[in-house]
Formats: sequence, C-alpha cells, structure tokens
Amino acid sequence: MKSLALLSMVLAVLASAQSLDYQTYKTTVEPIFLKKRPTHARCVVCHEAANYPFRLEPLDKGAATWTDAQSHKNFEMASHLVKPGAPMASLLLVQPLAHSAGGAEFHSGGRQFASQDDPDWRVLAAWVKTEH
Repeated sequence: MKSLALLSMVLAVLASAQSLDYQTYKTTVEPIFLKKRPTHARCVVCHEAANYPFRLEPLDKGAATWTDAQSHKNFEMASHLVKPGAPMASLLLVQPLAHSAGGAEFHSGGRQFASQDDPDWRVLAAWVKTEH
C-alpha cells in the first residue's frame, strides 16, 4: 500500500511539471525571482541554495541570469509548489502574497505581493492557470 501511495505522489508531481510550460516560465516567471521589489529583497537573495521548500539555483559569479540548465532545475523546483490551473492552491503564489489578499499567514521574506492585482503576481497566476 505504501508503495502505491508513493507511486501516486511521484506521478502527480511529474504530471504537474509536464502540464506547466517551461518556456513561459523561463521568459516571464523566472525574471520575477531576480527583480528588485520596493522594500523587499529579491527572491533569489533568500531562496538561492537555501534550505526552504523553494530553492533557486545559485547564480554563477557575475551572472545576471541563470543558465538554461539552472533554469530547468528552478522550473522543476517551482513546479513542485504549483497546482496547475489553481493559483490559490499553489504555495508558490500563496506564500509571498499578503494575508489580507488571500495569502498564507507567514512568509519570512515579507509580503512580496500586496494584492492579487500586483502585475508580477498576475504573471505567476497566468503561468499556473495555463495548462498544456
């Protein structure tokens, strides 16, 4: 029984990653993790090689963006925190969203997004909503 449950979980994760679009992630979502937001550190500062459920690959010395191989690893990591088609059931979107806007109660990096109307939050939500 435990083997069957584990297999189901693995298949669910693989299905999730396969239904999310990598190219959209790389061109529209991933840049948000590098973006400096007023009064907040960039996501990459805290999540680069950290021991959090969401870990980003460390940028190469002097690099402004990730390599394609690093982006693929970041995509896989982000995909584990997303429920395709359901932004408000996706930790990647709920954790940094203000509690008053429907976000999780706690995010040690502060509230990156004050509302669901934040343009960057909407980019994340659009990526999660789009299934392939």
